This record gives sequence, C-alpha cells and structure tokens, in this order.
Amino acid sequence: MNLERYWAKPDKTIQQHINDLLTHLETLKTMGYIDSDDLYELVKQACYYHDIGKVTERFQQRVLAKEKQYFDPDREIPHNVLSVYFVNEDQVQKIKGHDKRDYARVCFAVMYHHDYCDPIKTILEREDTIKENLAEVKNEIFKLSQKFYTQLAMVKDIEDIRAVKIKGYLHKCDYSASGNYMIEYPHDFLEQGLENCMRKWQRKNPNVEWNSLQRFCMEKQNQNIIAIAQTGMGKTEGGLWWIGNHKGYFVLPLRTAINAIYDRVCEDILENENLSEKVSLLHSESLEYYVKKNVGTDEEIFQYEQRGKAFSIPLSISTMDQLFNFVFKYQGYELKLTTLSYSRIVIDEIQMYSPDLLAYLIYGMEHVAKMGGKIAIMTATLSPFVKELLEKYVGFSKDNQKVFINDSIRHNVKVRDRKINAKDILDLYEENERKGISNKILVVCNKIATAQKLMEAVKAEAAGKNISATVNIFHSRFIKKDRAKLEEEIIKFGKTYDKNGNLDKQSGIWIATSIVEASLDIDFDYLFTELLDLNSLFQRFGRCNRKGAKNVTMYNCYVYTQLDEGDFILGNKGFIDKTIFELSNKAIHDINGKLSESKKQELINRYLTTENISQSHFIKKFREKYRFIDSISIYSFKKNENKLRNILSETIIPETVYEKYKEEIDTISQKLNSERLTAIERKCLRSNILQYSLEIPYYHWNSYEKAMKKGCVHQYQSINLSPGEKIKVMQCRYDEMGYYKIEFVDDVD
Repeated sequence: MNLERYWAKPDKTIQQHINDLLTHLETLKTMGYIDSDDLYELVKQACYYHDIGKVTERFQQRVLAKEKQYFDPDREIPHNVLSVYFVNEDQVQKIKGHDKRDYARVCFAVMYHHDYCDPIKTILEREDTIKENLAEVKNEIFKLSQKFYTQLAMVKDIEDIRAVKIKGYLHKCDYSASGNYMIEYPHDFLEQGLENCMRKWQRKNPNVEWNSLQRFCMEKQNQNIIAIAQTGMGKTEGGLWWIGNHKGYFVLPLRTAINAIYDRVCEDILENENLSEKVSLLHSESLEYYVKKNVGTDEEIFQYEQRGKAFSIPLSISTMDQLFNFVFKYQGYELKLTTLSYSRIVIDEIQMYSPDLLAYLIYGMEHVAKMGGKIAIMTATLSPFVKELLEKYVGFSKDNQKVFINDSIRHNVKVRDRKINAKDILDLYEENERKGISNKILVVCNKIATAQKLMEAVKAEAAGKNISATVNIFHSRFIKKDRAKLEEEIIKFGKTYDKNGNLDKQSGIWIATSIVEASLDIDFDYLFTELLDLNSLFQRFGRCNRKGAKNVTMYNCYVYTQLDEGDFILGNKGFIDKTIFELSNKAIHDINGKLSESKKQELINRYLTTENISQSHFIKKFREKYRFIDSISIYSFKKNENKLRNILSETIIPETVYEKYKEEIDTISQKLNSERLTAIERKCLRSNILQYSLEIPYYHWNSYEKAMKKGCVHQYQSINLSPGEKIKVMQCRYDEMGYYKIEFVDDVD
C-alpha cells in the first residue's frame, strides 16, 4: 500500500507522519534511551502501523474537507481500532529476541494509542462496520483469535514492562511528531555546570571542594541510593551530581522550594544560558513563574512550558503529582512511566509526605525501578519505618545507603510543656533588643488558624507593652499575588550573610506554618515551634542557625508540646497522628541544652521504628492507600480524574479581593470570552486572574454553599476562565493575615 497517497493530517501524508515518528524513535535510540535492539524494532512496528487505519475513504474525505467534518460514530470506526488489522504478525515474529506475546504487545499499543472507544468491545460488536470501512483497502478482515485476546489481557498490565514501554515510546514519538517539537534535548551540560560553579566558589575560598556527600553521589550515579545528610551539606548539589549528564527529575514537596532550586540551578550552575532547552519547572504555576522571571516573549514562554510538560527537557524541578500520577494507570500513563524508566529521579525531603501521598510515591518508585529508572532519596531526616518501606517496595542495597551527619551543634533547645504563646516570644524579642543583638525570630505553628491567632496576640501584646516589633505572617492561604511577595520577603529577611559577607543582623518576627520546613533557604537566629513529630521538628530546626555560623551558648530553639485535643486524628477529624506525636514528645522530653546533629538522628532511629508505629494511623493509612492504588485496573480512571493531593480543595477569589480588583478581573474575564485569542494569550490572561485566587479545603466551600442556600450569605457570580472553567467568588475574611473561614449561623450573616 502506497501510504504517500493517503493523508494523516491536512498537511501531511500517513507516510510522512510515520517517517517523523521513526526519526524521533531513532533519536531516542541514539541517546541511549531504548535499552535493547528488539525493543527498538517492536516500537518501530507500532510506529509504522499506528495510523494506517486512516486510509479509509470516510477519513480521507474528512481530513481533506475545506470545512470541518465530524466523525460519524454510526458509520465510522476509530482509526486506532482499524489500524490493528494491518499489523503484520510475521514481521513481529521475525524480530530477533522476540517472545510469543510481542505481537499482542504491538497490537495493544496500536489499538489503545487513542482513547476514542473501547477497542475490544468495538471489534466484537461492530464487525460489519469494520468490514465496510476497510472494504476498499483490504480484501479480507481476519478474526482475532481467542489466543490473541488472552495474550492481550495479559499484556494490558502495568507489570508487563515490555508492553508499557512499547506503548510509552509510541506515545512519545507520536506526540512529538504531531506537536512538531524535539522529543529529547541533549543532556551533556550538568556536570560541566557544576564544575564551573565550584570554580566560582573557589575564587572566593580556595579551600572549598566537593564534600563527602557530593562525592558519594558522584560515585553512585548508576545506583539507587539513600543519602541522609544534615541541613547545609549541599544536598541539592549532591542530587544534581547523582543525576549528572543524564535525564533527571528533582522532586520536592513544596512549590516554594521548587522555585528556589530552579533559580539556583539557572543562576549558579547554568549561568542563565539556553535555559529553555536545559531545565524546566513542573508544577501547576510554572507558566506564572516563567512570566515573573521574564525568560522570553509570550510565545517563547509558552513553548518553554510546553516542552517541559512534554518531558523533552533534560532536567526538571517538579512536584510529585506532576510525575507520579501515572500510578492511577489512566489511558496514556505509559508515556510518563516510560520516560521515567530512562531517567534519574531525586526525591528530596520524603519525610514531608502524608501517608496517602507516601503510598502513591512508593508505589510509583517501585514501578519506575522495575522499569529501569534510578532513584535517589535525599533527606535531612529519615524514620526507620519509612526506610524499611523503601527497602521493601523499591529495593535499596545497604551498600548504597549512607548517613552524612556529624557531631556539630547548631541548636540549643528548650522544651516547654505548655502552648506556644505571645508572651514568651516577646520576652525574648525585648531582651535581644536591649542587648542590641541580631533578633530574627521565626515562629512555626502546626495550623494556619493558630498562626493567625498568635499573630493577633503578639501584635496586641507588643502594643500594650509599647514594644516596636515588625511582625509578619506566611502560610499557604494567601492569594498567589500576596504569597509570592511574602515568599520573597521572608527569603530576603532570612539570609545568613549581608552583602559584605558578615552575619546578617536584623530585627523582626515571622510567624509561619510548615510551609517553611523543606528546602527553603532561610536562616533565623531563634525558633519558637509547636511539636508535630520528630522529623518535622528537626526540619524546622534547620531554619534556625542553618549554616551553623551563630553562637549557641544560649537557647535558640523553643519547643512547645501542648496542643489542642481536637488537633489529633479521631475518625474524620484532626490531622496529627497521636502515636507518632507521643513518641516524639517522649523523645525530646528531657532535652535541655545543646543538641548535636548526630543526636537528632539517634532519637529518630530509637523512637520512630516500625515496631513502635505499627498500630499508628499513619501506617494504617499507608497500607490502605497502597492496596487501593495497587488494585486499580488499567484505564479505569480518566486522566483528568486522578489527583494526588490528599485534601480536596476549591479555588476561590475572596470577596474583598474581588471588590478591590473588580474592574481588572472583569476586564480580563471579558477578554477570555473572545474566540480570537491565541493559546498563549489565553493562558496568560487566565494566569492574571488566578493571581487573585487561593485554595481552601473543600469542606469550607461546602459550608459556604449551605449558607448560600439558606440565604445567609451573598452569592457572587462566578468568573469565567474558559468555556468549561469558572472560578468562584466567596464571602470570607481576607486581610494581611490571609484567608479566614467565616463560621455561619443559620440566621446570621
């Protein structure tokens, strides 16, 4: 059959499209991303046959029509189903190294490369229509055998690595060819960038060199590793050395930390050269961040973001859900898992994840490792029970696990068996002001509501005592515009050294939540914190005297162990695991004074063991979620149905924000209704509106909806973002301390 006579797209024949796929496939092979010749040949077969079903008369009429014609479900069969009738079993069987299921694997990739229908159901129920569609190009339509169906059922499984890869590579080649973008950019720059970075450091300090952690990462590039290293040891550089000149992903739990590492890589290692082909951001606000960083024109920024989303860029800094949502096994998940199979993935600060997210992550890492991908766990703290889960499911050799913690002392700790309070904070602040010493105080609360109440109390008490103190608050429930500004301010305030290289001396109080825990490069003089668990506590310690350059003769960390009883998990309420909290409280109960880095890890190893937490809510939740994700059958989820976030949320614009910026928001919304917008214009306008939004727990919105139905609150018209997407405006309190939920009474507004 001469495929140059048939069209795959209005401007490209089927043969030209196939050639494009094969060119991309050759690129993957040349770059070493396909690990065997037989696999390459099988993917080649899938690429060749995937669109041949488009040769039908009806499709050719539609693709060449001057005016758009729609698919007729009564007369037509989707081309991915028709294509399977052209796959040549003899050609597959001639491939050196093939096995008996490879024909079914190639057919599976071809049949399911689109999600237009249930292919098997279509084949079984619409044989006559299939014959009619293919009558002019194929004399005989063979029947698929029972043996074929049996083999197809066996390869339609995440455990069939070969089938997953054939389909994953097909998707990757097809999307690159159709989207007209490079399938992969070269990955030959990171090690040189790191060496250049070291030379810059050495110009300031000739004695600096790669430390033991970073050398361990260099030596173990081809191994799965676990590295536990104290704050300040350069885990980021270690992780990047482990990735080296390979395709890599650096995964962190918080966007704040992701943006900070992206900036460090761009500026310190890549020196802002050719970034759009080297490093990308992968999180829900990456476009907004690119716009803020002014990395190019609107069109260049849009293309940059698209390359990142297509997994074409060699190094990506990402949230977990951007990569590991493949665990839901939605149609097309194979592309993501296949890409990860030839990648190196650094998981930073794994202790930050809740039990359900940890279950998704470990299940995902387990399958990435089976597929051939490499994984590095880089963390400041790691509980024995989590380490044992990693060993059980993912497989980390004892030889590739190492602890980089010494007896250095950065913290002098006072444990107080009472609730965190304004008086204690201001007493220390006032004393430091009298002494004229640096007075940067960080307060970390477990809840946003606690942080807000504490800020009110600190301000009121400071005013009552005539204490002039600058007090700020930082948490996740600010609109994006305000949150970005606060993030910049806390990083600037929390720097270790001033422009002259001396210890930075300032006065002020920042009240925050766990948003500051992981990978945020801030360095305060003093810390006041509620206890949550040992891992979280020691992460919070890492935001105080981060570089170990400050005096520790006096207390610099104050820990408060009394919490509200309602904070502990009971049924569907609460958020703190009481078993883990009580073990943590027991571990620090007698601490009073200097605490070394090695002692911290010793406490974690002694108290947070698998045996001690075996009956905890955390472990029960982990097992429940792991069983759930393992039980999901292939393609039972739609791609847009899966969410890795463990808390259902609603995006809203607070009423006061809407009223303040009403003219601007409404103007943008009207522009979004125009059909003349380009994709980048639409995305940028949408992003502009979302700057005024924030996410709240869904039950807050649910409560508000009930109040609306009873007429207790004002109902605002939603703002249009696109034909199928709206953002809600909500009556609530929003001020310099962020969002507050209003508690509604039936007959009171």
